[in-house]
Amino acid sequence: MEEEQIERGTKSLVFAVNGQRFELSSVDPSMTLLEFLRTQTPFTSVKLGCGEGGCGACIVLLSKYDPVIDHVEDLTVSSCLTLLCSVNGCAITTTEGLGNSKDGFHSIHQRFAGFHSSQCGFCTPGMCISLFGALVNAEKTDRPKPSPGFSKLTVVEAEKAIAGNLCRCTGYRSIADACKSFAADVDLEDLGLNCFWKKGENPDVKVSRLPSYDHNNEICTFPEFLKCEVKSSFLLDSQKSSWYNPVSVKQLQSLLKAIKGNNGARIKLVAGNTGMGYYKDLQQYDKYINLCHVPELSIIGKDRTGIEIGATVTISKAIKALKTETNGEILSESEMVFKKIAVQMEKIASQFVRNTGSVGGNLMMAQRKCFPSDIATILLAAGSFVNIITDTMHEKLSLEDFLERPPLDSEIILTSVKIPKWEPIKNESSEKDCKILFETYRAAPRPLGNALPYLNAAFLAEVCRWKSSGEIALNKCVLAFGAYGTKHSIRARKVEEFLTGKKLTLDVLYESIKLVGASVVPEDGTTSSVYRSSLAVGFLFDFLGPLIDNVAKISNHWLDNHGSATISTVDEDKQNYEQPDHAKVPTLLSLSKHVFEVTKEYQPVGEPVKKSGAALQASGEAIFVDDIPSPMNCLYGAFIYSTKPFAKVKSIKFKSKSLPYGVSALISFKDIPKDGENIGSKSIFGPEPLFADEMTRYAGERIALVVADTQKHADVASNLVAVDYDMENLEPPILTVEEAVKRSSFFEVPPFFYPKQVGDVSKGMAEADHKILSAKMKLGSQYYFYMENQSALALPDEDNCLVVYSSSQCPEFSHCTIARCLGLPQHNVRVITRRVGGGFGGKALKSIPVATACALAAHTLQRPVRMYLNRKTDMIMAGGRHPMEITYSVGFKYSGKITALQLDILINAGISPDISPAMPHNMVGALKKYDWGALSFDIKVCKTNHSSKSAMRGPGETQASLIAEAVIEHVASTLSMDVDSVRSINLHTHDSLKMFYVSSGEALEYSLTSMWDKIAMSSSLNHRTEVVKEFNRNNVWQKRGISRVPVVHEVIVRPTPGKVGILSDGSVIVEVGGIELGQGLWTKVKQMAAFALSAIKCDGGVELLDKIRVIQSDTLSLIQGGFTSGSTTSESSCEAVRLSCKTLVERLTPLKERLQVQMGSVTWEMLISQAYLEALNLSANSFFVPDLNSMQYLNYGAAVSEVEVNLLTGETTFLRSDIIYDCGKSLNPAVDLGQIEGAFVQGIGFLMLEDYTTNSDGLVVADSTWSYKIPTIDTIPKQINVEIHNSGHHKNRVLSSKACGEPPLLLAASVYFAAQAAIKEAREQMFSWGCRDQPAFNFQVPAMMPIVKELCGLDCVERYLKWKIGSETSSELC
Repeated sequence: MEEEQIERGTKSLVFAVNGQRFELSSVDPSMTLLEFLRTQTPFTSVKLGCGEGGCGACIVLLSKYDPVIDHVEDLTVSSCLTLLCSVNGCAITTTEGLGNSKDGFHSIHQRFAGFHSSQCGFCTPGMCISLFGALVNAEKTDRPKPSPGFSKLTVVEAEKAIAGNLCRCTGYRSIADACKSFAADVDLEDLGLNCFWKKGENPDVKVSRLPSYDHNNEICTFPEFLKCEVKSSFLLDSQKSSWYNPVSVKQLQSLLKAIKGNNGARIKLVAGNTGMGYYKDLQQYDKYINLCHVPELSIIGKDRTGIEIGATVTISKAIKALKTETNGEILSESEMVFKKIAVQMEKIASQFVRNTGSVGGNLMMAQRKCFPSDIATILLAAGSFVNIITDTMHEKLSLEDFLERPPLDSEIILTSVKIPKWEPIKNESSEKDCKILFETYRAAPRPLGNALPYLNAAFLAEVCRWKSSGEIALNKCVLAFGAYGTKHSIRARKVEEFLTGKKLTLDVLYESIKLVGASVVPEDGTTSSVYRSSLAVGFLFDFLGPLIDNVAKISNHWLDNHGSATISTVDEDKQNYEQPDHAKVPTLLSLSKHVFEVTKEYQPVGEPVKKSGAALQASGEAIFVDDIPSPMNCLYGAFIYSTKPFAKVKSIKFKSKSLPYGVSALISFKDIPKDGENIGSKSIFGPEPLFADEMTRYAGERIALVVADTQKHADVASNLVAVDYDMENLEPPILTVEEAVKRSSFFEVPPFFYPKQVGDVSKGMAEADHKILSAKMKLGSQYYFYMENQSALALPDEDNCLVVYSSSQCPEFSHCTIARCLGLPQHNVRVITRRVGGGFGGKALKSIPVATACALAAHTLQRPVRMYLNRKTDMIMAGGRHPMEITYSVGFKYSGKITALQLDILINAGISPDISPAMPHNMVGALKKYDWGALSFDIKVCKTNHSSKSAMRGPGETQASLIAEAVIEHVASTLSMDVDSVRSINLHTHDSLKMFYVSSGEALEYSLTSMWDKIAMSSSLNHRTEVVKEFNRNNVWQKRGISRVPVVHEVIVRPTPGKVGILSDGSVIVEVGGIELGQGLWTKVKQMAAFALSAIKCDGGVELLDKIRVIQSDTLSLIQGGFTSGSTTSESSCEAVRLSCKTLVERLTPLKERLQVQMGSVTWEMLISQAYLEALNLSANSFFVPDLNSMQYLNYGAAVSEVEVNLLTGETTFLRSDIIYDCGKSLNPAVDLGQIEGAFVQGIGFLMLEDYTTNSDGLVVADSTWSYKIPTIDTIPKQINVEIHNSGHHKNRVLSSKACGEPPLLLAASVYFAAQAAIKEAREQMFSWGCRDQPAFNFQVPAMMPIVKELCGLDCVERYLKWKIGSETSSELC
């Protein structure tokens, strides 16, 4: 009956997008807002990056109107998680709604472009909306009116606005600058390079040049026409699903009961739907019930007993409610509890997830699905209760009882959670003072959230201090722990019982910590289990330790500083317990400096021109492959991949007897035309199959392609396939390099790719005073994490032809592979690439199978086929950076001078050669960075049953440079010498450089030694080294390290084509072989074309740069495009364009001179018009082929980095990095600065943060934003200073420029070895406590928190207390 009553509601879904009204009468309730925007509207700015709410590419502004109070609520949300049906009566704003190229760009777009904040541009629209949401909400505050051009936003809010957004290109600093430029409290001097002002200009001039921002003229986020259409409930019916909006608990209960009696229909309860990002609902539900209109579930009630929060209240609203209770300057105990709960909640997910994710949903996931909830832990410690309804019975349970119950049925409704108000303790005696203490803790890969914790904790204690003795006792305490590999958050009851009533002493603390270690034990199979237990110990020590320390410092304010956190990283951040808001909240990033020289010689080349198309990227108008509108009858593909490393494929079948909904075909190797080949990609070293045939040879191998009518149906169907494997009578797979050696499984390295040894290693070893023999290292892999996943669109064309749009770094290779696979002549295939949303090597060979599979399906079915890999599939198939194992022996003198280095390196190449046989060449080029005296190596490229590894930014060079630095560190440690001195001693002279490198160049080109000294001065290295030592002497639980490293990086310039055409109106089109990946290639090419054509010297002052457009790559228009990789494609493309322009200038010069004689003055337009009249050829092609003298050259740089390591958690904070890099004469300093910073941060990711792990079968398990963490704005150096060193004229370079895309990544080793230095300080401290049995110093890559903590001592707290207790005992005896 209740169900029928609800059905009489409205059946239309009404909402607005960018002011445009949409009314839908039929909707699939499982459709997300993202899917609707991308498939049924013209708005392409909203991107699919992860589908998990973990990257920010899909963010929109969701605006809701409350007619009762006439108020609009504006929220940033993840459209990939937001169900379309939930936006009824709402307004959506995307970045297109802010402005565009036709109507004018918004100041956000203009500032993102002007601060050089967009590289590939795929993440930029989401960044813009995150900032816009922060601006809109800041204007609603009662803060003072800001100065003209600024907003009410603060610098801290501006930085945090993008804390949940991922960017793989920029390194974030420039994005933060663009955001902070809107802040009322910004110091413009703190902002980096931009296009608006020049260094030294006064503040008023700077403000006047910023694109205008006036909140009074801002976009209306909720259109007036929609306000009168707001409705409270509706029902949508389709053949498959129903959507319900009950408006009371009673109605909800009746509905659940009615549906349950309807043959067990599958029900999905919806509040924010953010749980879908973690649990990936792929099944189809029969009924969707939206809980957000049930008033009883959305209450926020406050009374003298506490705060009650309804189950559907969003986490953001809960935070606001809790903070509202803490407005006073002096906070009571209960207010402090509320505030600290709110602060901890702000670290859950990201703002755009908290805005829709509900408190009740989070708790229900913890209860039903063992979700590692932060909310459950902190509310458990606060003594919270929950209210649930079962049938007609209302129950009030403690949160602990609620969590411990078996998973609740869907009929049981969580209505609210009650957080009690902790009243001040009334002292029964004047002899003692009593207080309530409450602290929350969290150890996670990212400080600001957007990462699941390794462990969370919250402690509440009633503490009393006796005035006479100063002793402190715990009357009672609650110790809650969670997220550590257990079913739910727990209370450490045994520890609580032990501590209750006890006076706090070191002995008591030691015993309680031992109990915690025994109580907080992760379940079997939990990663880093011992580390998680050690975190529990560290957190309890941090909570209770200060109380014991205070015994010796008795004062009237005995607890004022409790909670300032023993583990705080910056002393200045310590906040008074009773006055937490008095201290200024520190910003994430501090002042950064950029130093460079603008060359006027080749204008506009050499100027920091803003990136071509940056504003288009910000406004969402830049078109990527998946933004191309789907043609009529288009089908969509999704790969089925193997989960076994080596097996026979007996069959591939859908689990159901019939084809899943929407599926058209299943394409496999059997569908390849008889004249074609089973080829998915090919390098000069060999091919890789498109699909497994009868055998699958690695986990993650493509087995087949599901083709369906939508991408969602294809993705769902790919998970409904059962693959039958047979592993009988097969040899075991090769899954390690050791096994590959045993079975002699190697790829052949062509002799011309295998470098020559340098010097006589035997002689060098004989001359050594010391030797280190057979030391070992292991290096892991890294995933590209381009923001745009692999994508392609294939369209059958006339006469058996195909047009393929591919997001590719090498369209030419895709072209050849597709033709071979289909058995077609190459002129039947056209591959088009306009731009790529990040590549880093992963869009080179790894993009080809995606394009080829689409082409095969389109050719077979004679229908357009497109594919956009979901993030999980992309991560499983990507391959990534090469893992390797290294054994080295090194000989050296007492002075630290190395005489010989011998290396044995085993590279895990995976199943196919890809580019792996080139790795020895790349590695040795980077290994030669130091003068080793003699260098010998044996590098084996191992063939294993893993996905084939491929080129990733600095392939081989990154690992080899790190190996070189590790050798230096080992030598210095053995000699007990300062490692910086050992580095300096072993730097090349130009003479030794010539011995190691054929491409050493002239002596004047060797700039490393001068930069080495310069970076020491500019970074104040010597002074800061002493400051670090002083810091380490004075701090027990934080240690700092500082490190300086050099880079020598050899690059190869490859042949590249170019074409320039001048149209009749004087505008210019340019085609080049290079692909725009975000590296600014188009920008530099435009600058080069403008410079080269300016040689014609027309009158009229025309700005040629504005007349030039670089157009997309088309493999039938411009052939021999080659690879865009290796850092040199920009310069080679520029040179190809220069040569083409030179031809045009030579053709136009006689005409110009003749016209000048006739007319005196000749404008550009006049010249071109006359050239057309005289049938002059105004199209010129060139093919730049570097000569032997310019084909290879060396790049140099140096960096100094300082970090701080937290001994209790293993967290490493990157404090500052100073970089100097030789760009020759930079073609564009703004672009090059972005490349330097972006590469450096990506290097930090590889070395410190990103763990690209597989299971025992080699299948990638770090396959989502939940499990794989790239750097974010809160995990980059707080200060980054970059100097572009102008090393002057290089006659063999393109206008004296040098590459910068990859070499700066190698400088991130300075961060890694600074962390190593800090860890060594921690270990020396442990040694001073009498710890002689520390684990071997095996510093791994990546140096994630568990690794760092292990090396600092998983039991460092216990060791410290034992030492402290022993010291006090000795003192008493004395």
